[in-house]
Amino acid sequence: MSSRDAIGIFDSGLGGLSAVKEFMRVLPGERIIYFGDTGRVPYGTRSRDTIRKYAFQDADFLLKNNVKMVVAACGTVSSVAGSELEEKLAVPYTGVVNPTVYTAVRKTKNGKIGVIGTSATVNSHSYKKRIHKLNPGLEVFEQACPLFVPLVENGVIHRDDQITRLVVQRYLSELKEQGVDALILGCTHFPLLHGAISDFMGEEVELIDSGCETALYAAKVLKEQNLLNDDQSVKTPEFYVSDTPEGFKNVAELFLGRDMEHTVTQIDIEQY
Repeated sequence: MSSRDAIGIFDSGLGGLSAVKEFMRVLPGERIIYFGDTGRVPYGTRSRDTIRKYAFQDADFLLKNNVKMVVAACGTVSSVAGSELEEKLAVPYTGVVNPTVYTAVRKTKNGKIGVIGTSATVNSHSYKKRIHKLNPGLEVFEQACPLFVPLVENGVIHRDDQITRLVVQRYLSELKEQGVDALILGCTHFPLLHGAISDFMGEEVELIDSGCETALYAAKVLKEQNLLNDDQSVKTPEFYVSDTPEGFKNVAELFLGRDMEHTVTQIDIEQY
């Protein structure tokens, strides 16, 4: 496969940048093209038909850019449209659900797994269904956390911030009472709240980062299909958004954990 072929990653907004960070760590020799649908965010409150429509438009944009793999770094898309994308795309595809579930099932010791995500992700029960397909004996407890995304995108993420701690407590108290020992962060925004979530749940609870697990899984798929790039020099990622790039830099630096000096291009996603 030509070194020009990239890994295409898309998300409903900017949360998928936390997955991009993990892909850059796990696969530094791969070129990454990222599309954030900032003009139509959030997906989590949309209908299933609208989410499917958006997901295929996003994937089509990436395919037009010669990608060798498509990654839906979005819990909502993975939950609602993942199976259709996998079936219909002409290149390897992965969402965040399956790789994350495999790890959670392997790591739980007491058989109690928690899942947090957007309302659409939780209402789809995608993680729960997949977990029970792998091991019907496991208990799964789900919780929608709609305020987590605006907290992250407004930079209210510090583990000692009173607002952050109160929102985390409000959403996760029941999961803590249920005694889960593995907690799936089913939205790529949520790893930025890792510290506050870990503090509340306790160090005995394993937090499963969907972006990290998806990057590891993608590396496995690319290796198995002989699609890894032979040139291991570090590549510069490309960033595209569907709304004005203004403000992208600050948010991207938050998600990527590094200075953001790359060009961000605005596109009309409705053309795809």
